[in-house]
Amino acid sequence: MSDAGKLARGMLAATHPAPAAMVTLFALALALRVEPEVGRALLVTVTVGAGQLSIGWSNDWLDAARDRQVGRLDKPTVRGAVTAATLRTGAFVAAAVSVVLGFAAGAGAGLANLGVLLGGWTYNLWFKRTALSWLPYAVAFGLLPVFVVAAAGDGRSAPGWMVLAGALLGVGAHVANVLPDLEDDRATGVHGLPHRLGRRGASVVAPLVLAAGCLVTMAGPPGGPSAATVGLTAVAGLLAVAAGALGLLRPRSRAPFLLSMAVAALCVVQIVVAGAAVTG
Repeated sequence: MSDAGKLARGMLAATHPAPAAMVTLFALALALRVEPEVGRALLVTVTVGAGQLSIGWSNDWLDAARDRQVGRLDKPTVRGAVTAATLRTGAFVAAAVSVVLGFAAGAGAGLANLGVLLGGWTYNLWFKRTALSWLPYAVAFGLLPVFVVAAAGDGRSAPGWMVLAGALLGVGAHVANVLPDLEDDRATGVHGLPHRLGRRGASVVAPLVLAAGCLVTMAGPPGGPSAATVGLTAVAGLLAVAAGALGLLRPRSRAPFLLSMAVAALCVVQIVVAGAAVTG
């Protein structure tokens, strides 16, 4: 493989592609649901996508030495595919692009998007090592629908239930996402909320918080919940119970993480579906 190809693959891997893509697609789907104007939806998508690139690259840049310490060969900086300096440059450039595009959608939208970025960056810089590791996720995911709705440019604002559901989605996803790397994190001095809860505790808390996000989305919009929303919430609750039970009985299993991700996906679907209920 050429040096350029190796660098491109390394940069892509350092974005944390799966969660970055999920967040970006969430923003796109919600934008189309709130205001199905292609131009606005594309602006939202590129803004959020650039922000996710920035957050992912800054994470691997800041964690490069720690990842080498524990031999994380899945990390491109450890394999030598990309340098920390290159990731640092990319992170700042992508952040600048996201900020400029965010404010192009309006002042309120720009400020909300800036809050999303700051949530991701402050987590990488400091919060991930503290008991408040959940807070940047709550802020960033709570502000994401605020940005999407404000970017529609018609004066509407995200309702409180949507902000709360987004915050719960972020906190639950954070706790679940740490499960696969819990021991490696601890070995290098990272002691966020999931690490303090322990594997069993985090396996129970993550799906329950995510299911709470589903419940808020079911109960929040005006007019009462639809049968479909009730059904999705019920399924999310059952999956959350299963994830918690397996986490207690088989803490080393990957099942609690996978089930928690399924609950997170249901929460995302519910928020997007309920996006049409956003009024001025």
